[in-house]
Amino acid sequence: MENPTPMRVLGIETSCDETGVAVYDGQAGLLAHRVYSQADSHARYGGVVPEIASRDHIRKLLPLLDETLQASATERLALGGVAYTRGPGLAGALLVGAALARSLAYALGIPALGIHHMEAHLLAPMLEEPPPRFPFLALLVSGGHTMLVQVAGVGRYRLLGESLDDAAGEAFDKVAKLLGLDYPGGPALEQLAKQGDPDRFRFPRPMTNRPGLDFSFSGLKTYTLNTLRGAAEFDDQIRADTARAFQDAVIDTLYLKCRRALRQTGAKRLVVAGGVSANRKLRERLAQLARTSGARIYYPRIEFCTDNAAMVAYAGWLRLSAGEHDSLAFDVTARWPLPELREPPAR
Repeated sequence: MENPTPMRVLGIETSCDETGVAVYDGQAGLLAHRVYSQADSHARYGGVVPEIASRDHIRKLLPLLDETLQASATERLALGGVAYTRGPGLAGALLVGAALARSLAYALGIPALGIHHMEAHLLAPMLEEPPPRFPFLALLVSGGHTMLVQVAGVGRYRLLGESLDDAAGEAFDKVAKLLGLDYPGGPALEQLAKQGDPDRFRFPRPMTNRPGLDFSFSGLKTYTLNTLRGAAEFDDQIRADTARAFQDAVIDTLYLKCRRALRQTGAKRLVVAGGVSANRKLRERLAQLARTSGARIYYPRIEFCTDNAAMVAYAGWLRLSAGEHDSLAFDVTARWPLPELREPPAR
């Protein structure tokens, strides 16, 4: 971006089970970021417990804020704005971040802005060098969302396809649980799949034999369950072979839909973001797509694939420096369609 606005923005992320704080400066870039993962707190339950998530955010957010400000050598009075995740996410968890962000902004007399969690993911590769240029196609694959979006600019989003039921990350976690793996299941399933025989099972690639760019992974989860039920015994090898077949099916489905979307839109840049974008096999498959299609693929760094505040601070800086801000009355939005966002005002 030419002539960046020298605003320093604090970002706060509390949409689910990661507590994140970051400081982004319009001229110096990302100064510091910190993330606290609640994975250990939720592992015994096999998934995120909303009440525990909210309480952990309350316990960790202020210490993390102080630590991040210190790491970035930023006094609170040097902040020009506060960005926080307004949604989508768990309502109670979102309210923790929103309450602190709005209170801090009010006390300092600076603007605050609620950020769309998926827009922050979509813009996360902008923190890398070189950043993708608009326009581009985006594949967003997180625990709660799988979607293909045509991106003309900030706030200029056209939804091309989305999951009609389970998102890819959600399906990974559910199948991992079927396989007896600990939460979070996605990375554990990826590790187990490395030991699997790729030729033992072939699972369906859902919704790839019909037109369109929508996704559906719920049936694939059921197919996996039926495969395990039909096995003679539930040993380590069948667990690994099943994990491999499931992962291959999800990755092939994402690959085929991206290839179709690139052809339909003529896009030459593909941004891939969200927790599942850290999957190495997915990156290898999309590298093949880049070679055959001539498109360039952009990812955030691995630590910014999962939920973090750096992406929130950056998205907040883009919109706050354009003059956007919230009124004193605030709320959170547990469900918030991405196409509802609008382009920031012209600077």
